[in-house]
Amino acid sequence: MDFNVWQEKGIPLEKQIRNWGTLNVEPYSKLDVDPYTRTRGILMNGIEVASALFLHEFARHVEDMDLKRDLAMVRRVEQQQQKMVNWMIPAAESTLEVTIGYEQLAVDLTAYEARTEPDKYVKQALDFALIEDFDHLYRYSNLLEMDDGIKAERIVGDYTEIMPGRPTIDEHRHPFHSVRKHVNCKTADPLTNMHILTITAAEQQTMNYYMNVGNRYPSMLGRGLYLEIGQIEEQHVSHYESLADPNCTWLEMMAMHDYNEAYLYWSCMQSEPDPRVKQMWQNHMEMELTHLQHDRELVKRIENKDIAEMLPAEFPQPTILQSNKDYVRDILAKQIDFSADGTEFVPVSDLPKSHRFYSYQKTVNGNGFVPSQEVIKEHIERRGQDYRVETEGPHPVEKLRARHEVAEVIPS
Repeated sequence: MDFNVWQEKGIPLEKQIRNWGTLNVEPYSKLDVDPYTRTRGILMNGIEVASALFLHEFARHVEDMDLKRDLAMVRRVEQQQQKMVNWMIPAAESTLEVTIGYEQLAVDLTAYEARTEPDKYVKQALDFALIEDFDHLYRYSNLLEMDDGIKAERIVGDYTEIMPGRPTIDEHRHPFHSVRKHVNCKTADPLTNMHILTITAAEQQTMNYYMNVGNRYPSMLGRGLYLEIGQIEEQHVSHYESLADPNCTWLEMMAMHDYNEAYLYWSCMQSEPDPRVKQMWQNHMEMELTHLQHDRELVKRIENKDIAEMLPAEFPQPTILQSNKDYVRDILAKQIDFSADGTEFVPVSDLPKSHRFYSYQKTVNGNGFVPSQEVIKEHIERRGQDYRVETEGPHPVEKLRARHEVAEVIPS
């Protein structure tokens, strides 16, 4: 990185509002788009949605009219950025095809963050949820191949394997066990703060997407799958958001959001092959640098502190979306049978039979119909085996290698 975030000019705030023709971008071709161009778009859409929601909630707790106006101005720009990014998705890409992109993002973003995360506990949290999202990709991919005759490998390319993770049926836990220990935002490594903000926003956007599209699926089985996995996404948002420091002020959090947005747009630029999309990432990064510098002035004026003492002039190492096959396989082999006990991650065998995990499992999976299991069962009945893409050899967990039966890791 060859610039200082506090010294760059960026784009003046008054010049950041754009017209409809500029915002209404030509969508990508679903047959030709690079898989990680798709997932970068999904990620940055989620980041902008999180920013807009945060700024609205902040405004509802502000009496200072000048500050309210500042928030409204920045929020309008963030909304325009969100529209431009999200409008890249073509109408020809179905809800389920877009879902495959969401889950590929969840896998490869989480894996990359975990591989580079300096905080041991935050890394544990990332690893824990990683192999759950990996399983979601497998379940939705089976639904896509069964209902639409489309192989998900066409969407994810050869970057991400498709096979069972921690089975979704085994992921359902009592809400008390989705709350984690939080970091100290002022002493944590800046990369840790960025990772927490990023993964929370990404999971929140996935949760929101499934909340809104799940009831549009034409079959009861598909609706059930979105219903079940959508509940796990809520669980993941609780899991990740609790890692963030609740002691940061609203203004400090606003600055962290804008720093993270600038950092992620800069990260996207590092590996984006599409010149048109790369230019969008650069323009948005320059806008966010201006927002960040404006935040610094607000924090100085209102809280009499310098946010630059908390956020470094040079960005941390970039967050890159790339293949993580070996890393995912390693975590599968080591943590497939893990669950949560309070704030810690432990093998299910360590939980007493009186643990809330078992009573919660009995309640939500109690009528014998579990959509995530039924999808695989129906695919096997129709096609003779499940759908998977194992490019690196047999599944690392022996009990999940069979393709003609529906597997569970945790005994019913």
